[in-house]
Order: sequence, then C-alpha cells, then structure tokens
Amino acid sequence: MAAPDNKHIDEATGVSTTGHEWDDIRELNNPLPRWWLWLFYVTIVWSLIYVLLYPAIPLINSATGGVLGWNSRSAVVSDLARLDASRGERIAALRTTALEDIPADPELLAFAQAFGRAAFGDNCAACHGAGGGGTVGFPNLVDDDWIWGGTLEEIHHTVTHGIRSTPMDTRFGDMPAFVRDGWFGRAEAIAVADYVRSLSGLSGPENADLALGAQVFAENCASCHGETGQGTRALGAPDLTNNIWLYGSSREAVIETISNGRGGMMPHFGERLDPATITALTVYVHTLGGGE
Repeated sequence: MAAPDNKHIDEATGVSTTGHEWDDIRELNNPLPRWWLWLFYVTIVWSLIYVLLYPAIPLINSATGGVLGWNSRSAVVSDLARLDASRGERIAALRTTALEDIPADPELLAFAQAFGRAAFGDNCAACHGAGGGGTVGFPNLVDDDWIWGGTLEEIHHTVTHGIRSTPMDTRFGDMPAFVRDGWFGRAEAIAVADYVRSLSGLSGPENADLALGAQVFAENCASCHGETGQGTRALGAPDLTNNIWLYGSSREAVIETISNGRGGMMPHFGERLDPATITALTVYVHTLGGGE
C-alpha cells in the first residue's frame, strides 16, 4: 500500500487520487455531491429538533418527555376516549335493549354487527376462524347446525358462560371414552362407527356389521344422541344424521371419537368482556348466516 501523500492524476478521468492504492487500484478524490451533503445536514438538524420536541433519549426508568409532551400511549388513550364518547349512546342501548328487539332496530343492529365483528376478531377468530367457518374441533358458526342451539338467547348463554368452563352456569356434555374406559371393545367401536356413519349416508366396508352397531348405539349412545341419532342440544350431543362432523367423518376419525371421547372447551367471556360487548358478539354470530 502506497503512502497517503503519494498522489497522482488519473489519466482516464483527469481527477486526482487520494493517494491510497490497493492491488494497483487507486481511489479517485471525487467530492460528495452538493445536494447529498445538504440533505445530510438537514437530517442532522431535523434529528436535533425531534429530540427536543418528542420522547427520544432513553433514561434508566423512562425517557425524555420532549417539549411538546406528546407520546404514543397518551395518544392511544385519547383516541379510545373519543371513540367511547362517540359511541356511548349506542353502547348504552346495547346494554338496555332486549336481545330479540335489536334486529328490529336497523341502526342499532348495524352497530352491533360492526362492534361484534371487532370483538370476534379479538376473542374468537383464533379458534373459529376470521369468518366463523371453524375448523376440526372448532364449530362452524356460519352453517345452521348448532350443538347447543342457535337462537340469540342460546348464543348469548354460550358466549357468557362458555363450554365446560369454570362458572356454575357453563354448559357440560362430555362424551365418554367408550373403549378407553372399558364400556365395550374395539370391535364394537368399529361396528357402531360404521352404523353412525351410515346414519348420514356415508358408506362403509362391505363387511360392516351394522346390526351390531345399531345394538351398541341403542345401548350406549341413544340416551344422548336420541334413538334416531338426531342429537340432544340440552346435552350438547350433535345430530349424527346430517353430514356435519366436528372432528371429521372418516371411519378412522369416528372410531377415534368413540374410543377416546370428545370434550372441547370454550372459555367463558362473562368475566372478561362487558355486557355490551357480549351482546354485540351474540348478534354478530347470530347474523353470520346460521342463526336461528
């Protein structure tokens, strides 16, 4: 490497070099563009002004407040306060209006749907999907099949108290693990699985013992699902005659359900959300497409 003071003029450009050389490559001494320098100086000045006006310099337990006294947290609190003030009357109306009367008020219904959609995204979409379409183990809220009932009152009760949750008024309806707990053996589980699938028009293997399946169903399953398999909402026992399956309709999935039971849990929102939000959630879910 040559000494820094060993400069020369580049023959191709006529520009002097800085005197630095690496592997016969010399650095031209071109100055930075004037516009770039001015822009750089402006950013320095702007940063100094920003430090003075806004929170910028971190301290041990806080930061400098800035001359304007503004911060994002106070801005959010202020925005939420304005939002609450702007919709205060309609939220109060949700608290005082009977559930069955809300659909008759188009303005209040539209507000409840919008409010409920936001609450659904924050509290329910993680399990039921953004549009309420559900997935394996989490019910579809868009169709017209309801395990616990799809009226406004029934949905409100479910949202408030949950399913197999902690409050006294929560809904219970556990399905036994028939094979695991020794009610009957795997052969009977296979037979009743083939029979249950046949109730909704699904075909099984040619050697399916539907007679045995019907007998096992009558002795062990009909008390909850009904003699014809159409379900009992008071017990949370699904209708087995339609083609809607919460845990899948394959032969293997039905055998698994019968063998080891099912008992999904839905949180209770009565202690987490205020009454107006629960009402809005109820109305929104009811109007997704499957409300009764």
